Amino acid sequence: MADKRDYYEILGLSKSASDQEIKKAYRQLAKKYHPDVNKEPGAEAKFKEINEAYEVLSDPTKKANYDQFGHAANDPNFGGFGGFNQADFGDFSDIFGSFFGGGFSSGATRNSNGPRRGQDRYMQMKVSFNEAVFGVNKTIKLDIDEVCDECHGSGAYSKDDIKVCDQCKGTGRVVTQQRTPFGVFQSQSVCSTCNGTGKKITRKCKKCHGEGSIHKHIDVEVKIPAGVDTGQQLRISGKGYKGSNGGPNGDLYIEIIVARHEHFMRDGKNIFIKIPISAIDAALGTSIDIPTVHGEVTLQIPAGTQPNQQFRLKNKGIKDLRSSTMGDQYVEVLVEIPTKLSKSEKELYEKLKAETKKEGRESVFEKFKKAFK
Repeated sequence: MADKRDYYEILGLSKSASDQEIKKAYRQLAKKYHPDVNKEPGAEAKFKEINEAYEVLSDPTKKANYDQFGHAANDPNFGGFGGFNQADFGDFSDIFGSFFGGGFSSGATRNSNGPRRGQDRYMQMKVSFNEAVFGVNKTIKLDIDEVCDECHGSGAYSKDDIKVCDQCKGTGRVVTQQRTPFGVFQSQSVCSTCNGTGKKITRKCKKCHGEGSIHKHIDVEVKIPAGVDTGQQLRISGKGYKGSNGGPNGDLYIEIIVARHEHFMRDGKNIFIKIPISAIDAALGTSIDIPTVHGEVTLQIPAGTQPNQQFRLKNKGIKDLRSSTMGDQYVEVLVEIPTKLSKSEKELYEKLKAETKKEGRESVFEKFKKAFK
């Protein structure tokens, strides 16, 4: 694990960063390094690294473990310190508590037999450029464990069928003692009879067979709002992983990835497009129909338009999610110079050149050269 970079360093944050700062940093970096946007070598690997860092730091439980144990906390072989698994660190602290009068015992451990909310779920969804502009409804298929509506997550046929565990007396923990030459050592562990719930079910629910939840294959409607951008997340309540001991499910977070458009480029709520015109149209002016996401718009190109000059089409951009204001579309003019001329075209250009000299007007280069004298 030593070769892995620090997750905070990957997101450019300090360890004191708030949840909001972590989310903001992730969105900015995900947008910058997404493979659909960034084609540089190593961008995809960087994007995966950013996602891995965010997956840990955005989850309170994973973040707490990472802050305490570093990358080892997320190692599937992490048992550490002589075979303890991650769930047993509460036992480890209780051992010290028995030595020193409970100073190291964990309140969270003693309450582990209460209802606990499930972990949040994370997935990505790719949408087209136009779907992001106008919004769209999509259906996703999920495998989910939902709280049983018959027993409400208890797993019992009725309330009367829930008894206090005889082994742990409802605490979910059992105390063991071991005599050694140094005295009696006392430790705590999860009750094997009730698996830490503190309860014993005498008659199981007929619908979920004592599980407290039912596994389902469901269709979930996801409403993608108009103006959504890459890196933004949608939350669907209660569609995450199942809770324990009758606790509610976590939430589902869907990160949006917007596909690139062949011609349009997006910057926030504004859209940019490059339009080629001929040198003659740039010199004399013209009228052209510009494509926008809202349909074609006629744009007047004035005489004497210069290469790379921009024109603004007001309110032809994208709706801003926060302010609900419309962005604009900016049209950049690309003046194309012909590489091959017909005989008649060449004659016309020669006449134009001769006319310029006849009127005594300086060429563009002659004006430029004067600046060095």
